Amino acid sequence: MIATIAFYVFSVILLASAAMVVSARNPVHSVLFLILSFFNAAALFLIAGAEFLAMILVIVYVGAVAVLFLFVVMMLDIDFAELRGGFQRYLPVGATVGAVLFIELILVLGGWKFALGAATLRLSPTPAQIGNTEALGRLLYTDYIFLFQAAGLVLLVAMIGAIVLTLRDRKSSRHQNIRLQTERTVAETLEMVSISVGAGVKEIGIFRPKVTEPPETEDAAAGGHHGH
Repeated sequence: MIATIAFYVFSVILLASAAMVVSARNPVHSVLFLILSFFNAAALFLIAGAEFLAMILVIVYVGAVAVLFLFVVMMLDIDFAELRGGFQRYLPVGATVGAVLFIELILVLGGWKFALGAATLRLSPTPAQIGNTEALGRLLYTDYIFLFQAAGLVLLVAMIGAIVLTLRDRKSSRHQNIRLQTERTVAETLEMVSISVGAGVKEIGIFRPKVTEPPETEDAAAGGHHGH
């Protein structure tokens, strides 16, 4: 009973916060509502028995992605008037695309059929005496290890591609030549010079400035004579 009530409470808050993400006028408020959506989705994962997914959602999405969004939005100089104008301009196109997606979802869910025994598997997703996290780890790193490694390679290629596309070589930038730095010898780096006493200071043009005493004022002079 308590789990059912908690499920409906978190679901309602999740749907409301998700609606506020796309309808809030302030982008900072949208990011805050997005963080609230992540927390409620994590609570739903906990109710479903997927504690690992709940922790991943909180640590990765709330702790890293959402905070990054928040910093980027707060640092950008956003023109809200222009943003609202663009929203109103593309509202018919967005509404049309949203309606098409909604109709497709209805068609897919209307023709969905569960396999025999799916309800039993859904109620007991993990084997006996094995936790949810351990079962997920065994599934990823045994049955789907090659697909997992392939996904990692795809992400690596995407990261390298992003670096290559955004890299710009400027003429004013200084570059290091590691090979030349490591091949240097002492003779190329240091120069021993024999300088006589006092000659080096004069050659480089550094002289000790003459110390000039401040002029004595009349009050100080009078005070001095009065003291005598």
